Amino acid sequence: MTTTKARKQRSHLYNAPIHLKRRWISSHLAENLLLKYDRRSIPVIKGDTVKVMRGSYRGHEDKIAKVNVRDMTVEVEGVILATAKGTKIAKPIPASNLMITKLNLTDKWRRKKLEAKLSESAKKEVEKEAEEQIKAQEAERKAAQEAVEAEERAAKAAEEAEKAAQEAPQEPEPQPAPEEEAPAAPPEAAPETPAPETPEGEKKAPAKKPAAKKPKTEEGEP
Repeated sequence: MTTTKARKQRSHLYNAPIHLKRRWISSHLAENLLLKYDRRSIPVIKGDTVKVMRGSYRGHEDKIAKVNVRDMTVEVEGVILATAKGTKIAKPIPASNLMITKLNLTDKWRRKKLEAKLSESAKKEVEKEAEEQIKAQEAERKAAQEAVEAEERAAKAAEEAEKAAQEAPQEPEPQPAPEEEAPAAPPEAAPETPAPETPEGEKKAPAKKPAAKKPKTEEGEP
């Protein structure tokens, strides 16, 4: 970049091609890595362990989760922001604010570039470290795959149990025994009303006999 005008520099960075932007997403190496690889900085990749050197997360150390080439930013595990809605998103960090503390050596092209200016003993150390990282990565991948398969088996077993429960004949629910009805009490007899008592010395009046009916006479007879 030959110009000294800030406006033109920003325009050049924004409109630069992808292959140049990828090269510019670089971070400084820690002191032990600087002495080991005889390099000051290197482009970061996913899996590198980095330390945040500036900002509110200064001192946080974790692995790189994603590299955004177009925005020229990096997402680090554990560096998150809370939105107004309450959701959590990854906070993009410029690569210049990071320092690499451990390199991801699983990429053979990266190893070849690192080993270009190293001695034979240093190359052997790099290859040995790369093999260990590859084994650890495969073990993590297998563990994750086994966990997913275990979840799928558990879900399948739960579905089969639910289907078996639906297909099984349902036993009728036991009904409670009917309560025995107590025998009905006999209806109480109405109390007899005593006849009115007559005072002594008084005689009962004789009952009147009905009058005799006159015989019918034929017409003309007296």
